[in-house]
Amino acid sequence: MNRKILLTSCVLLLLSGLVSCTVPGKGNTGKEMPENCTLSKERLLDKIKGGWAGQTIGCSYGGPTEFRYKGTFIQDYVPIEWHDHYIKYWFDNFPGLYDDIYMDLTFVDVFDRLGLDAPADSFAVAFARSEYPLWHANQSARYNVLQGIMPPASGHWLNNPHADDIDYQIEADYAGLMSPGMPNTASEISDKIGHIMNYGNGWYGGVYVGAMYSLAFVSDDIEFIVTEALKTIPEKSTFFQCMSDVIRWYKQNPDDWKQTWFECERKWSSENGCPDGVFEPLNIDALINSAYIVIGLLYGNGDFDKTMDISTRCGQDSDCNPASAAGILGTVLGYSNIPRKWMPSLQEVEDIDFAYTTISLNDVYDMSFRHALRVIDKNGGKTEGDSVVIVCQAPQPVQYECGFEGLYPVKSVTVNKHLEDVGIFEFEGTSVVFRGYVQCPNPEYVAKAEMYIDGELAESVNLPAKTNARRNELFWKYQLPNGKHSVTFKWQNPEANAVIQLTGALVYSDAPVKIKHQ
Repeated sequence: MNRKILLTSCVLLLLSGLVSCTVPGKGNTGKEMPENCTLSKERLLDKIKGGWAGQTIGCSYGGPTEFRYKGTFIQDYVPIEWHDHYIKYWFDNFPGLYDDIYMDLTFVDVFDRLGLDAPADSFAVAFARSEYPLWHANQSARYNVLQGIMPPASGHWLNNPHADDIDYQIEADYAGLMSPGMPNTASEISDKIGHIMNYGNGWYGGVYVGAMYSLAFVSDDIEFIVTEALKTIPEKSTFFQCMSDVIRWYKQNPDDWKQTWFECERKWSSENGCPDGVFEPLNIDALINSAYIVIGLLYGNGDFDKTMDISTRCGQDSDCNPASAAGILGTVLGYSNIPRKWMPSLQEVEDIDFAYTTISLNDVYDMSFRHALRVIDKNGGKTEGDSVVIVCQAPQPVQYECGFEGLYPVKSVTVNKHLEDVGIFEFEGTSVVFRGYVQCPNPEYVAKAEMYIDGELAESVNLPAKTNARRNELFWKYQLPNGKHSVTFKWQNPEANAVIQLTGALVYSDAPVKIKHQ
């Protein structure tokens, strides 16, 4: 970042009445949240626009690297492409890249139509009935809602094997952008909406991101934002512990992000939830991917390009993580201070609706600005001419949650049989997840199937053939007594040319596997 520009920006903010404005990377010793801060409406809008713009740029920048680097960082010599029509290229050729944003826009639209007090069910139904493709926790939640399982049950880990995944982390930006200087209000919004699809660490990822966005309105100090926002997370959670480790490792190695990345992989990269990641190098868990956001923010030290590049080069979900990091820093800087090199590509699409929506960037700039003004007013702030006075909130921890506790993956079993040919499946442990899919020429076909464990009905489920309505996993059962179990299945409504393929099973126990070293 150009230090002269930043200092000039800080002076202007102080003259306009902002209580706290500091240079990024100077540390947070002795800093506290201001009681109030004043922003001009122009500056408030500029920051909101910066958040949405940064998110869009970051998502586009990391797009071609998404999940190509699993368990390894992207080496410095690997080029990451960019040109003046790059975002338009993604809009035209792979609009699904922007699930980070069109998911946000679903929630922004509900607020716009129904007001700040819209119930959780309104958000859940809006996203469940949408036409855009979803994956992981989002798709599992969509299935649950369409089957009548509403939030918060739709995101609970017992109903959603992807509850710890990154989903709400990548779509919580709106909560912070509409809650400037009010991280607890952002957490309240996330409590209502984030539990549609996530629980525990998966939910904490969104709470934390929302809080960082919120604090980006009242501080320019990146270390302060990262550390202060963490106060919204319960200290006994592994999410808090992981982010605390990243901050500590940064202080020990302030010039070597790769060392912190290595430490993070060593201690925090184990996956026990997402069925796509257990026994695989893929890790879409919010815990590790949130760590990559923090690494990018801290080591980027207020430099937009560097922040985005480091967060991308951490790997795994490497479009979503730079989207969040660049969005948070974009909020700190404001739209007007994002480096000019990124703007031609962005401005080319600002009037184009995101796929599956009727909302463009220019639309959401204005929508989020209106919502922020309402949230400020609702929480004791006020408008004074061309300025707004925000009653700031000292971050408070949300409730403690822990999903998949005491579950240790012990075996991955390949099956690859039609459901009716599986017969008896036997395993020893406490939990089992069966992976597979339904195929049928009739996309409206819904298979009805049952799973019996030890002779008793464990699940009776609907399995839609339609991709957008699918159940990510065919069956699962957690928290069984530890021991030997037998599983059988019944397909209640077989149809000609329809197939239920059971591809494999994940088995869990109540203790980790002991590896014997020769």
